[in-house]
Amino acid sequence: MKTLGRIRREYRTMQAMVKIYCAGNHESATQQPCPDCEEFLAYASQRLSKCPYGEEKPTCANCPIHCYKRARREQAKNIMRYAGPRMPLRHPWLSLRHSLDSFRRVAHPLEWRNKNNKNNNL
Repeated sequence: MKTLGRIRREYRTMQAMVKIYCAGNHESATQQPCPDCEEFLAYASQRLSKCPYGEEKPTCANCPIHCYKRARREQAKNIMRYAGPRMPLRHPWLSLRHSLDSFRRVAHPLEWRNKNNKNNNL
């Protein structure tokens, strides 16, 4: 995934969480995630690359848009519930940055569009 700062860090955080989750819940002979988890990471990468917020992206928990399909959203919640408490010990820097990013607030894209339309009509 070739992107800039915030999106790339979000992907690395998700990648770390998936590895922790997969190692604790799936049998894998290697350090790499299992095929199901790799498929989830590919999906997450695709969704991140299409995020309308770009570098201003909030954490998923604070995002007004649900860009994951329902089944994938549940899978993400399960991964985050399992890996979240383990992240500070295994990836303290990513965990800290993710915590700081949770303070990021954004408006819904429809609000942006309405605001821009009003400004263009002036």
